[in-house]
This record gives sequence, structure tokens and C-alpha cells, in this order.
Amino acid sequence: MTKIKSLDKDKIRILLLEGVHDSAVEYLKSQGYNNIQYEKKSLTGDALNKAIAEVHFVGIRSRTQITKEVLNHAKRLNAIGCFCIGTNQVDLQACQKRGIPVFNAPFANTRSVAELVLAEIILLMRGIPEKNAVAHRGGWQKTAHNSYEVRGKKLGIIGYGHIGTQLSILAEGLGMKVYFYDVANKLSLGNAISCETMQELLSTVDAVTLHVPETEQTQMMFGEKEFSQMKEHAILINASRGSVVDIDALSNALRSKKVAGAAIDVFPIEPKSTNDEFISPLRAFDNVILTPHIGGSTQEAQYFIGLEVTEKLVRYSDNGSTSSSVNFPEVNLPEHKNSHRIFHIHHNKPGILFQINEVFAKNNINISAQFLQTFGETGYVVTDVDESWQQQALDDLTTIEGTIRTRIIY
Repeated sequence: MTKIKSLDKDKIRILLLEGVHDSAVEYLKSQGYNNIQYEKKSLTGDALNKAIAEVHFVGIRSRTQITKEVLNHAKRLNAIGCFCIGTNQVDLQACQKRGIPVFNAPFANTRSVAELVLAEIILLMRGIPEKNAVAHRGGWQKTAHNSYEVRGKKLGIIGYGHIGTQLSILAEGLGMKVYFYDVANKLSLGNAISCETMQELLSTVDAVTLHVPETEQTQMMFGEKEFSQMKEHAILINASRGSVVDIDALSNALRSKKVAGAAIDVFPIEPKSTNDEFISPLRAFDNVILTPHIGGSTQEAQYFIGLEVTEKLVRYSDNGSTSSSVNFPEVNLPEHKNSHRIFHIHHNKPGILFQINEVFAKNNINISAQFLQTFGETGYVVTDVDESWQQQALDDLTTIEGTIRTRIIY
């Protein structure tokens, strides 16, 4: 149970890891947050435990692992910002139980990923990766054999979300015929055609690209069976999650020429740093584009990700808003003027709100506004009160059974 009395920005410690874009630091400073520790690398083990022990906010990308064990060392942690789309590097359930919202950037790098995938489709259709590799070894594959324009070809998009839809529009602009499959009903953009099953899509298209989240359902969702359902000599692109594709099955499909080429940006096991060796059986194939998880790594994307995530952290710190948190009750709050704002995070069970208001009544505190939202096992109550506030009330709120943490902004 944590009690934070007031918002003093000079005392709020922020840890930013993995070289997040300078826009994050600039925005934090523009909002009055100057107590920032900035690291260009990820941290692990004791180094991470020590660094996170006293910070109030932490920002990471995809390498740093915020586990339950790490959280045990983070006694003051208020929120986590993931400067990327994915949040699988964070134990979301453990954070929720501790009253720690997690924010990410689900939209900022979609254009960058879509552009990379489209470029890879063009390169693979022309057979450029293999021709490039041979030229580096002194060969000269000057031939039009197995080299095609993308105009008129059929593109299959599995996962028709933010990236999939952008890619759909871009591909149609080049004259491709777009098909898509998604587990949820999605509105087609442009002339894209929805497929009822993944098998229907795989048997139809010349290029398959994956844009699905990492869930239990998507673990190894693309294996021997799916490769057998693809058209002969089609290509595969995976810029989603490394756990989605069975790499050994892909290797077999490439070896048998069932698949004409592939572009893979994410892998089941990735190096922890740029100094570690990248190991994969796909290194043996000249017709495979291998990129080091850089689908969203453009200056434009990183700039907007830096802004998007820090804006969310600042809003939570400044006024308690939790909009677009991935693991926490979502509350979009107005500014609090001429009032104090009290936050109460608790286990979601009956009677908590009654007890909170009973504390205010007992301390003769007038409520001017109140907001309540729940998410799973967690409840979040935000109460604005007038200047009749008494410190005793905050102490009383922490004694309510089921309280996770309390906080007040004067």
C-alpha cells in the first residue's frame, strides 16, 4: 500500500532506458520534469533492480523486461511507458495488482512498418535479395527469371488493424489486389476483400504479410500446415511478433522452394544488444531479408512515439488521466482548478466507494466531482474536493481494506 501526498515535480524521478527519442526528454522538461535519468541501453538483473528502486516513472522499449521480480524492487513506481507498440515485455497483471498503469504507443509507428513491408514485397517479387547476395560474392545474376512487378499481384494481409489497413491502401496505390483476414469483423478499406478463413487467403494470394498481436492464439500460428496452404512460390513477410512464425517450418518451406522468399523483422529469440551475435537458420538463405526488429525504427516514428508516451505519463502524473492504458481502468479527466484531487486505487470489490465517501463525510470534506472506473480486479476512484481538505482523510483512505495506493494532487 503506497501513499503519495502531493505532486512535486522536482522530486519525481524518471528513468528512461534504451535510448528513447530525445522528444521524450524535451517534452518532459517542457512540463517541468527535470529529474530524469537517461540510458541508451537496456538494463538487466541487479543493474535494473537498483535503477528502478526509487523511480516514479520508467520508460522502456522492447528489450527491458519488467517482471514481477523487478517490480518487487520498484517501491515507488507509479506508471510504465512502453515506447513501442508491444507490451509483452512487461508483466501487465503484476503491474495491475500493484496499481501501476502501463502505457504504449499503438499508432505512432504504423506508417513506418507499412512502408518497410511494402518495400520488402517489391524487393522479394523482383528477387533482389538473392541477386544482391550473389553480387556481393562476385556473381552476376542478370536475368528476369522469377522477377515480377507487384502491379496486378494479390497481397494477403493477416491482421487488418492499424498497420494492416495502412498497408492495404498503399498496396492498392501500386495496383495490387488486396485480401485480408482478421478474427474480428473489419470494414474493408478501398477495394480490399475480406476472407472468411485464413486458408482461403493463403490459397489465393502471391504475398502474405502478418500483422497480429502476440497472444496465446497467435503463438506459432504460422507453421507447416499454413505453409502447405500457400500458393506455390508465394512470399512471406512477418513484421508482427517473433513467436508467430515457426522458423524451422519456414526454413523447410524455403528449402523446398514452396516459398519463393521471405522478409522477417522479428524473431523468437533476439540478441540483447548490438554486440551479441544474431543466430537463426534463416541466415543460410539468400532469398530472405533479415532485419533487426526495426519495422518502426524511423526518425519520424521514434519522434512521435516519444511524444505520445510521455504525454500519457505526464497526464497521469499531472491529473490522473489513464486513457489508453493497456492494463488499468481508463479515465479521461478534466483539469482540476481550485480543488484538490484524490486518487484511490483498490481491489475491485463491493463497498469500496461507499467507504471512500464515508471518509470524506466523516472529515467534513465537500466533494465537487467524482469519477469511478474498473478494469478486471482493479478499481480507480478519482475525487475532486474543495479547500476544506484535511490530511487526516488521506490517512483514513489508506486504512480501507482492499486499498492498493492513494495519492493527492493539491
